[in-house]
Amino acid sequence: MEEKELVRLAQAGDRKALSELVKSNEQTVYNFAFKICRDKEKAENTMQETFLSMIKNLSQFSGESKLSTWLYRIVANHCMMAARSQKKYTFVEIETEDSMFDEKYLSDSTRLPDISIENNELRILLDNAISKLAPEYRLVFLLRDVEEQSTEETANITGLSVAAVKSRLHRARAFLRNELSEAFKR
Repeated sequence: MEEKELVRLAQAGDRKALSELVKSNEQTVYNFAFKICRDKEKAENTMQETFLSMIKNLSQFSGESKLSTWLYRIVANHCMMAARSQKKYTFVEIETEDSMFDEKYLSDSTRLPDISIENNELRILLDNAISKLAPEYRLVFLLRDVEEQSTEETANITGLSVAAVKSRLHRARAFLRNELSEAFKR
């Protein structure tokens, strides 16, 4: 069944359609929450909060955008609220086994031992640099450069203007370049 039809049925109270919407978006929501929160437990909590919000507010979803875009915004809001409630911007230390840049982003040459080690070290450096970004910059960077959302979609998800998205993305990339440059000097 098509997503729009599932949304319509779920808005009318069809629990099976609602369950299918949750099931079909569960992995996307978790992955995005993990990329922002950088912690399994917080990502799971954010996923639960996101779906609770979706269930409570599904009647307000107009269908003008994809459901996933609406869910990205809910995840972003929950993560940003959690970040604001903490004294520091960083969430947790890096866990390399759950790195946001998994093997699918690396070339086939990663099977060679030396290149694999270098790619793993680079992945750790990049993850570490990303974790140092303030949440509002991390969110824009992840939406644009990792999730490959357009500038307009990112603006819609975050509630920012297109100009603000471009500005934050520019600052995030500059910060990451600087962090990686410093790491390579060591």
